[in-house]
Amino acid sequence: MARSYYASTIERFINLDGDMILASMVKNHPFDLNDLTRDSWLEEIDILKKQLAGIGGYIMLEYMIPRMGKRVDAVVISEGLIFLLEFKVGAEQYTSSALDQVMDYALDLKNFHADSYDKVIVPVVVCTEAPDVKNQISAYEDDILHVLRVNKNTLSDVVREVFKNYHGTPSVDAQSWQEAEYKPTPTIIEAAQALFNKHTVEDIYRNDAEAKNLSVTMREIKSIIKYSRENHKKSIVFVTGVPGAGKTLVGLKLATELYNSETEDDAVFLSGNQPLVTVLQEALSRDKVQQEAENGNKISKDFAKKEVKKFIQIIHHYRDYYVGNDVCPYERIAIFDESQRAWTKDEISSFMARKKGIKNFVYSEPEFLISTMDRWNDWAVIVCLVGGGQEINKGEAGLPEWFDSLRRSFSHWDVYVAKNLDDSEYLRGRKWADLVKNLNVHIDEGLHLATSIRSFRSENVSLLVKYLLDNESEKARTVYSRLKDKYPIAITRDLEKAKEWAKLQARGNERYGLFASSSAARLKPYGIYYAKDRNSISPENWFLNSKEDIRSSYFMESVASEFETQGLEVDYALIAWDADLRIENNEWAFYQMSNRLSPPNWSRIHSENNRLYLKNAYRVLLTRARQGFIIYDSIAK
Repeated sequence: MARSYYASTIERFINLDGDMILASMVKNHPFDLNDLTRDSWLEEIDILKKQLAGIGGYIMLEYMIPRMGKRVDAVVISEGLIFLLEFKVGAEQYTSSALDQVMDYALDLKNFHADSYDKVIVPVVVCTEAPDVKNQISAYEDDILHVLRVNKNTLSDVVREVFKNYHGTPSVDAQSWQEAEYKPTPTIIEAAQALFNKHTVEDIYRNDAEAKNLSVTMREIKSIIKYSRENHKKSIVFVTGVPGAGKTLVGLKLATELYNSETEDDAVFLSGNQPLVTVLQEALSRDKVQQEAENGNKISKDFAKKEVKKFIQIIHHYRDYYVGNDVCPYERIAIFDESQRAWTKDEISSFMARKKGIKNFVYSEPEFLISTMDRWNDWAVIVCLVGGGQEINKGEAGLPEWFDSLRRSFSHWDVYVAKNLDDSEYLRGRKWADLVKNLNVHIDEGLHLATSIRSFRSENVSLLVKYLLDNESEKARTVYSRLKDKYPIAITRDLEKAKEWAKLQARGNERYGLFASSSAARLKPYGIYYAKDRNSISPENWFLNSKEDIRSSYFMESVASEFETQGLEVDYALIAWDADLRIENNEWAFYQMSNRLSPPNWSRIHSENNRLYLKNAYRVLLTRARQGFIIYDSIAK
């Protein structure tokens, strides 16, 4: 698909009949053209012809921003500068949403478009009927100008004013710029939307050396599925990776690619992470409604959500459906996200007795989940997406229970792992040789995702957090020195300054939010509340809603803990650090608020499992930000 619907020199554009330009745009438009869009395009063409007279360069109409699945109305390359023009035909005022929209386009090009990294980018909102305004022409440190506001009569004057203040690279080749490599790193929400709309991983993710494992891992899993089908094997595949490496993306890609496939390779994406599933289902449903509306079809969000729920499901709903029967699953491929969080036998037995009235439940959750897929007489594949050091709650079994279950009951299954699985963050004190004893294990290095792609500004963030929480200060200092210039990290004892820092870092619709651990108990004096007995936030509203919605993360009034945010992300995070995790005698000390004391007070955590859960909670919180974070230090007070 062409990057733009129309592209030519400005001179040729001005001399060409407007209807001919429109015809070229319609030819490249994949949907039926409605009257509103046609009229808007005609007016934009007329305005640009008048306002660009006497200005040399190149123009592109409806230029695609791949990661966002959107198109900027016009790109003008002139005097070595890149102008992004977003038209609001008929608009009488400059809205904040319009300003944010064109800034998002500018940021996307600056961060991910190979020929825009070192260019001056000029975002412009053209509200055709709005009043004249005096623009303050200035740039951020990365050479993106503050958004300029023009109407149908002032565009030319503002462009010429920019020429007086900024000088680009005259040698910019417009054709090369349009065809330059695009290396995006979308959020998991953006990635899910793109995959659901039939884009490939290569369309939406950068494909450079740092992220090449995504394609390698996908290829390895497909090869295992093919081998299992052709040789009538049952196989379980463990995909590991650092936080933000793309494990969930791999699972979603498999699910969307195989969903309703014409082969026997139908798959289901299952997750015990309810906030993640809730946000993804809501985001895909909203996007489906919007996409259909743009194509002239009206559907309800409930209708859209029914389709989404067929291939993205809460793992507990799937599990409960197969309890007490011998029904064979519809799908031959089950993808378990966050599989390290599956429950122990004690935890699930207690739940089944308490909530379902089922006594003497004899399985752990991993063992029961494997047993459902083992009901197939022929072949089946389980793909477990495993995060090291990501268990954050009581009763989460971790990786060892999957191997114990295989050895107890399913030793006939083939097991595929990467060698990294023998790391201490996965083993929880067990020995690797004991875990794989008597199992048919195949080592496949393509199943480990070693590079974080969440933090596109620096792949070293997860390593920094690991060293920080392992109390290896020298190693942490070395890693920090490598990332500090492109991934800002700050600390303050002033909450208002922390909030202001997050707001000032973000531009356009870049998202920021307030985080704290679920065990934080002494943040209330500073206006930070977390309700332990229920979710402090509604994840779909917190992660998806706009700056105008008080329920969104932007207001920094609702605090999100590790439970609501694992697997999700923001651009900038404000992490409120409480006294539950603190340094004493140069070592991390782990505390919880004890109501058994009178009055209630902090008490040390002695359980090794509970210490691990708290450490992992902060690991989750410290790896939520794509572009930078600030810590509000409440302990010193």
